[in-house]
Amino acid sequence: MKIFQQSLTFREKRRGFHLITGDILQAMPQISEISTGMCQVFIQHTSASLTINENADPTVRKDFEMYFNKTVKENDPDYEHDYEGSDDMPAHLKASLLGSSVMIPIRNGRLALGTWQGIYLCEHRDRGGARGVVVTVWGE
Repeated sequence: MKIFQQSLTFREKRRGFHLITGDILQAMPQISEISTGMCQVFIQHTSASLTINENADPTVRKDFEMYFNKTVKENDPDYEHDYEGSDDMPAHLKASLLGSSVMIPIRNGRLALGTWQGIYLCEHRDRGGARGVVVTVWGE
């Protein structure tokens, strides 16, 4: 079995849902060495998240942002954790709803994503800063 791991740092991105599939593939060319295996992408933050969804129509990413902003509102007077800004506690909640990692099967040296699937980095803060991601690939 082969195991590869790479850390990536994404420059600060505006709040929203950003496709990073190409960045993952560029950082981890060793995927081509794996016939059958797995790729885990893990984000090292509590106010940003990862998910897999539509990679073709950018309005899907806009609608994701709209939905999460309506679902997890800012400035809720019941939040106790509010000293890092009005977007911080909602960002933690959104990140927990979506999750901190995604797993993608590898088949014949390629990520086995569906035709219209891509990996999103979900930035939930107005000024979240740089985001660290660890990509681990293993298989035969």
